[in-house]
Amino acid sequence: MSRSPVGRETERVDGRLKVTGAAEYSGDYRATGLAHAHLVTSTVARGTITRIDTAAALAAPGVLRVYAAPEPRLNLYEVTGQAAAFVENYIPLRSAEVLFHGQTVAMVVAETPEQARDAAALVTVAYDVRPPRTSLADEPHVPAGPAISGAPSSLNILAPGVGSIDAALAASAVVVEAEYHQHIQHHVAMEPHAVLAVWDGDQVKIHAGAQIPAAYALGTAQRLGVLPQDVRLITRYVGGGFGARVVLWSDTPLAAAAARELGRPVRLVLTREQMFTLTGHRSHLTQTVRLGASRDGVLNAVSHRSVAERPPTMATTMTPAHSTTDALYRTPNLHVDAQVAVLDLPGTRAMRGPNEAPGAFALETAMDELAVATGVDPVELRLRNHATTHPATGLPWSSKHLEECYRLGAERFGWSARSATPRARVDGQWLYGTGMATAIYPAHRRPAAVRVRLLGDDTAVVSTGMSDLGTGGATVVAISGADALGIPLTRVTSEIGDTLLPQGAPAVGSSATHATVPLIVNAARDAITELKRLAVSDARSPWHGSDVEDLRYERGILHGQGRSMTFGRLLATVGSPGITTRAESAGAADPGYVHHSFGAHFCEVRVNRFTGESRVTRFTTVADVGRIINARAARSQLVGGVIFGIGHALLEENHLELDTGRLANSTLADYLVPVNADVPDIDVIMLDHPDPVLTGPLGDGSDDVGTRSLGARGLGEIGTVGSAAAIGNAVFNATGVRVRDVPITPDKLVEHL
Repeated sequence: MSRSPVGRETERVDGRLKVTGAAEYSGDYRATGLAHAHLVTSTVARGTITRIDTAAALAAPGVLRVYAAPEPRLNLYEVTGQAAAFVENYIPLRSAEVLFHGQTVAMVVAETPEQARDAAALVTVAYDVRPPRTSLADEPHVPAGPAISGAPSSLNILAPGVGSIDAALAASAVVVEAEYHQHIQHHVAMEPHAVLAVWDGDQVKIHAGAQIPAAYALGTAQRLGVLPQDVRLITRYVGGGFGARVVLWSDTPLAAAAARELGRPVRLVLTREQMFTLTGHRSHLTQTVRLGASRDGVLNAVSHRSVAERPPTMATTMTPAHSTTDALYRTPNLHVDAQVAVLDLPGTRAMRGPNEAPGAFALETAMDELAVATGVDPVELRLRNHATTHPATGLPWSSKHLEECYRLGAERFGWSARSATPRARVDGQWLYGTGMATAIYPAHRRPAAVRVRLLGDDTAVVSTGMSDLGTGGATVVAISGADALGIPLTRVTSEIGDTLLPQGAPAVGSSATHATVPLIVNAARDAITELKRLAVSDARSPWHGSDVEDLRYERGILHGQGRSMTFGRLLATVGSPGITTRAESAGAADPGYVHHSFGAHFCEVRVNRFTGESRVTRFTTVADVGRIINARAARSQLVGGVIFGIGHALLEENHLELDTGRLANSTLADYLVPVNADVPDIDVIMLDHPDPVLTGPLGDGSDDVGTRSLGARGLGEIGTVGSAAAIGNAVFNATGVRVRDVPITPDKLVEHL
């Protein structure tokens, strides 16, 4: 009897291919007659190209073409409609205008990558330079506009008789107000951005990493001026994304256009340095949080204002308070205001926990400051302000077990042994402290479709065009199919990463799992219904002429009237090539509820009192993320999210030169990310409470299929949200120094120690 794989510790179905090198990533594919491209990027942030000298590059060995701005031969076009939200709003190499430091100004195509790279170094460019706009403080602030979700990025909710948020704060017994700063951060996924474009007549096949394959292909079609059905995107294996592969950047259109103009396949692989400016970053931010409360810590007023950058090349921007402060704590007076400044910088885009991670750093640090001001324990403070309904809308949660996260995490971590007095624990040259913070992340339903095929060898294929960025999506698809059909995991093949498949859920916003799993259950249920109909309608079936109600499906076997037969044997008996069913969803969740995941972080740090070096020594995370599909991958994702938070808190920033607009440390030698020595053992607890509303009830309770909603929510980003604040709060508890400017580097501590 097959046991359901849901919730178990399951190895990834593609794990062996990846560790043996058999998995082909975008830069691994080959093509006959392959040519190689290399980009030349600008050395100024704002200005106009007055001259590009390409003669030396054209004369270099192996060079086939040099395309230089303004370039008419590539025939690239504007992107409009829904796809416009997922592209840059300028056409690469179309204009002589330079909009940011590191913008593509020329592209060399040659027979080998080395020849293209060497020739690109021979291209010289002259500019008419203008001073770039680079300062959040100095440039005008304007409203950010609606968030990507469509929700307002600014709101003002006041209790009756309260004239303003300022009045509500003034009437509070305790007020905490502080400004928090965050510098530019980068995704730095392991796999470089690479694209291979191969034309066959008017149709092009693209190999590239993409988090939203359908939108990526549609944007590519519009950029190239071809029909959407003439672009096929293959994105089976992707070595990380974290938001950097949401946007159709300039590399794919440039490579595809060059391949079309040359009449041969073209591969373009960005250098690591080019990825820092050409594939997006998390905006630098200034955030001001004001909290007003009673003397026992009950919130009366919450105000959160943010200012982020908006590059001229992007139509969207960050709204860090929108998905955090308007959703987390109960308060009668709530003010959220997102502002932007237009700056001449490379494109910004979502980065793991895009709004919530920086928003939570500010809010959760402010809550810790309120705990200090009122003398209320940080966990108790949050329990006193726990929101039983959504603060901004008053709607109920689809599922919420945050109080359990607090209590279980505090017990597991040993929070009761904590001293609220800073510098209370000293061991030689190290000061020890503990901190905690809340995590929250929305659970959006996204449009998606899946296909289930039952085959004559008793196997099944589950197909959807989603991509797997190393998060384990392909394994979730296989597990869900095996569970829904009641057959062993080894008999299910997951088919993903190709736009010829049914449209997959986007691998963004922790949404792919809960968008896809219910559809697999539905399609499997329909496949079993079709199997029964085939059994009673085909003259070659032993059940021919029976009623469908007489048959029972269980764990891959049809039973009825004293007979049993596997679905594969039935298909072989009647000569059927298989049964195929499809399920799809427009992506709308129940509007009567608000859907979020929650969590609580607890951590211990040690800070060297002579050097200011901070080290995370213990970390406990409790997550309320709905039903767990694959316990091994889920734990890995949560651990990875916490590691992202360690980088956010202690290490990651790219220094912006205000006078030139250059991002100064755009290499992995200089842009610091956490490595093994920076990461302690991370204790992760997953509550595993199914969300009964988000995925909806499935099935009627008959048979083994569709008898329940799995109630899964995505969890890729919940580990990131709040973890940096927990670390910062622990640093304060260790040292008595409150650092509101991340990363918390030694220089910000040592002068106070």
